This record gives sequence, C-alpha cells and structure tokens, in this order.
Amino acid sequence: MQDNSYLSPVTRGSKSYVSDTAINLRWYRIALLTAILSLLAVMLVPPMARCQDQEEIKGAPAEPTDAQEIREQIAAVQKLQPTLPDRGAALYFLAAAKQHLRETREALSLLKECIALQEGFDPSGEPAFLELKSTKEFTTLIESVHRDFPVIAQAREAFRTTEKDLIPEGLAYDAQRNVFYLSSLNRRKIVEIGRDGKISDFVPTDRYGLLPVLGIRLDPNDGTVWADSFTENGRTELLHFDATGKLLGRFKPDGSAKHGFNDLVIRKNGEVITTDSLANFVYRFDPAARAFKALPVHRPLFYPNGIALSEGDERLYVADSLGIVSMDLASGASHDVNPGPRSTLAGIDGLYWHNGSLIGIQNGIGSPRIMAFQLSVDGLHVTRTTILENRSNFCVLPTTGAIRGSDFFFIANSQIDNVNNDKVMDVTRLEVIRIGVLRLP
Repeated sequence: MQDNSYLSPVTRGSKSYVSDTAINLRWYRIALLTAILSLLAVMLVPPMARCQDQEEIKGAPAEPTDAQEIREQIAAVQKLQPTLPDRGAALYFLAAAKQHLRETREALSLLKECIALQEGFDPSGEPAFLELKSTKEFTTLIESVHRDFPVIAQAREAFRTTEKDLIPEGLAYDAQRNVFYLSSLNRRKIVEIGRDGKISDFVPTDRYGLLPVLGIRLDPNDGTVWADSFTENGRTELLHFDATGKLLGRFKPDGSAKHGFNDLVIRKNGEVITTDSLANFVYRFDPAARAFKALPVHRPLFYPNGIALSEGDERLYVADSLGIVSMDLASGASHDVNPGPRSTLAGIDGLYWHNGSLIGIQNGIGSPRIMAFQLSVDGLHVTRTTILENRSNFCVLPTTGAIRGSDFFFIANSQIDNVNNDKVMDVTRLEVIRIGVLRLP
C-alpha cells in the first residue's frame, strides 16, 4: 500500500480547491483568495508604480507557502502519467498546479494539450485559472471548449430549501419512507425532505455537537443512516443514526494524523466504506469490531471523494482528481477505469451506480457537469459517455445526489465556494438551495 499522506488536492472537486477538483475545497479557496488578493493589490498600487517593473518595486513575487507540497504533487503525477489511462486528467492536474506556482507559461501549454484531447475539461470555471480569464490565449481555449461542449439543460427543479445558509453537501434517499436527507456543512445538521417537499430537522443543529456533515447514505439492511463529517483542520467522525435521528454511534480513526471522511457506501453485510480526502485513503469500517482498515490501492490517490458500489456489492468504485479506481473487494485487486477517447472520469464528487453505469457529478474539471458512464461487462472500461447536464443554471456548483427509480436528484447550488474554515464568508451571497432532478438514460 502506498503512503499517500503527503498528497492533497490540486483541482477542485467536492470539497476543497480541491476540487474542486473536489469539495477539493481547500485548493478552491486558496486559489480564490489568491486571485482576490492579487486583484486588490493591482487596484491599490498607484498607476505610475504599476508601470514599473515588479522586481524594481519589491523583488520577485514570493512563492506560495505550500510550494514544496505542490511540487511533490507535480512529481508524483508526472511519475504516474505513463500508466494513467486518462492523459487529459494528468495534464489538467499539472496545469492547475503550475498556475498555482505562478508558472503561467507552462500552465497554458499543459492546458492547450489537455483541451486538444476534447475530453470535456472546461477551465473557465476553475478558480486556479481566475487570473488568466482576461488573456486572449485563455479566452481562445475556452471558446474552443464551448464549441465542442455546448450547454445541455435537461434538469428541472424538484424542491428547494428555506434556509439559505445550510451549505449542503450530501443527499440520500430513503425508499421505504420516501424521504430525502440533506446534510449541512454550515449548520452542522441533517434535514429531512418529505414527499410533499416539506423540510424539517432530522438531526437538529447542536443536538450532538456534530462537525460539518458531508456524505450521507442509508443502510440497506435496517434503514439507519450513516454520515461522514470533518473539519478542515483534520478532525473527522463517522456517524450512525437510527430512523428517528437518534445518534447510535460516532467513530474516528486512531492516532493524531489528519483525516477527512468525505463520502461513503454501506455494503449488504453492514460494512461501511468511506473515502478519506485528507489522508488520501479509502477505509473499511467494521461496525461490530468498531475498527477502520485502509484498503490497498495500486496507485496513490489524490483527494478521493465520490464512491459507489456495483449492484452485486463486490466491486467498489472510488473517484479522485485523476479518474476512477475500481476495487475488487474479494481479491483486493484494483485498476484504473479507462474512460475511452474524448471522455474523462476525473474530478467526480458524487458517484452512483445505476443499471451498469456510473452516474457522476464532475465538479473538478473546471465548469461542473453531470454525466452517465456506461461500463463494459468487466466494469473496467467506459463504453458510452453521456452528458446529462452541462453549463446550465442547475450546474452552479453541484456536489452530490441520490437516485430514486430512474430519476437522479442532486444539489444544484451547494455554495461551498462561499465557505472558508467551516464558516460562511459572505452572507449577502447566500441563495435558496435548489435540488434538481434528471431522468437517467
């Protein structure tokens, strides 16, 4: 098993700058804050001073504080590149990292190479490239992406919340009760959405002193609810509630290392499997033994996030910034799923199994989109890629979803980009949260 402890997100995905790739939120916020500070600096410098050479004013620009960490990520991905089935994913990852280091020429070169593969990466929505938006070279790249991947708007609104400051991250469906559960990062609670759209607290704020709540899933055996929670400083818990919202247990890994349980699945035998986005591992939790065990993976993971089980419960799919890894839970073997030409599995936040396909919310490839990936019989190759929603007003910043029959319900505007250190940054930007719905192929 690789030691992944030094790896962290380089693209936005569910939950950090990521990351988006993830939400790869940490990287998202770093990039956004850096861009804002840069713009303010330009505005505050007198016009004559702006014309002077920057090095004459105060020397060469200082490197970001995490420069060494980013260079380690770059080296790790470059080492993996020859074996990855998705070249575009590696190129995009490296371009974002290079731009974070202010190595713009190299970043643009990598972006051009990535966009030429026509896999769907859209850097117009990537915070890492915010400073490049006014350049002609970057604008030309975006125009080509939008020609190849036009707007697709098929979703409709299913329901909306009354609380604007939930900052929701996880969504789950209880088929027996016909209700949805929605987790909240900011309010640190779980709400229940009834069949009539009425919203009530399933687990109220501060009842159990919860951390920000992320992924949430139903136990198929008894209808109890499992949820992940973590803070940006590396505190994490796996939570277990009964059908009334009563806390049955809270569990965390041993030791003092930083962990971030993000999304999870529950097997038919009651075993819980969760992604750990901060430690870059996937953990198996045995409820009887109350013990966590890391699953072996053939390559390092970069901000593992979305997770899904095949219908037979024997194959696990884990999404990270570079694609999707398939794991055979019986043998322990793992492989990268091949996306095929003009397709990418990178940067998926919410991930779900449906009739031999993987449904993914990709918010770590720049502008978010919602996808369906039909798989081969062996589950290791994508045979057909279908874009379900792209660049519409239901793809503002989606995170996760839930399947009910042939419909896919999903959080359309999570507002995770308005959170820093687990706090809302600008309350004036808060909006009503919308849950969209799509018919699955």
